[in-house]
Amino acid sequence: MKKSRSNISLKNTNNKILSIQFSLDGFSFCVSDLFSKEISYFADYTFDETVNSLENLLENIKTIFNEDPILHNEFSEVFIIHQNSLNTLVPDDYFDENSLSSYLEYNIKTLQTDFITFDSIAEIEAKNVYIPYVNINNYLFQNFGEFEYKHHTTILLEKLIQKNKSEEKVMFVNVFKNTFDITVLEHKKLILSNSFAYNTKEDFIYYILFVAEQLQLNNEEFKLYFTGEITIESDLYNIAFTYIKNVYFLESSQAIFKELDAKKHSNFILLG
Repeated sequence: MKKSRSNISLKNTNNKILSIQFSLDGFSFCVSDLFSKEISYFADYTFDETVNSLENLLENIKTIFNEDPILHNEFSEVFIIHQNSLNTLVPDDYFDENSLSSYLEYNIKTLQTDFITFDSIAEIEAKNVYIPYVNINNYLFQNFGEFEYKHHTTILLEKLIQKNKSEEKVMFVNVFKNTFDITVLEHKKLILSNSFAYNTKEDFIYYILFVAEQLQLNNEEFKLYFTGEITIESDLYNIAFTYIKNVYFLESSQAIFKELDAKKHSNFILLG
């Protein structure tokens, strides 16, 4: 397990928020001020391999809690982010809270025992219906008591909509180790949101170009902004730049990056 973190010590957690994000590939968290929202600490644990079960994910998280003293502090608030592809967006006009499983059954293999919940995204008048990792929630409840949790797509969309100023269609691609999210916005209007799995750079560019074609985006004109686990030296960036003219990184203004060995567009869900 590979760890990176802030080069500062965190002794006082009064009036602090602990925000945790986890997936089958890793676990990260940051500590921010309750009032200013300024981030004072960040740590990222990347698993050596993608775990193949929620039981193994829980064991990895228990190991992190045993080793990281920051997680033993008391916080004013705790916020949890479930990162997975077990979700779908439903417009408010078509949403029925009694039909949650029906929204997922065509895209995701669900079980009768699955717990399904949803987040409200006011900016797009929609609900994000998803399956959280209940065993991880239960473990975190044992450690922290009550907390709020959301799906990573909810946080991603809220942040992108807030940041986007363009009146033209803009594509945002948030990259993880084995998956990525594509979001297309036209000012504050959501045009598309979807997640894709990839193994090669060819998989990666195929989905980006497919979305661009379906939405009739001109590769010479539309703007593509990357966030997440991608660098200008990477094969993913190079193949995107081969086919798309206007490629950029969406950088964070958080001061915490002065303390991190990380690019300002990385860890967008927590630090963007």
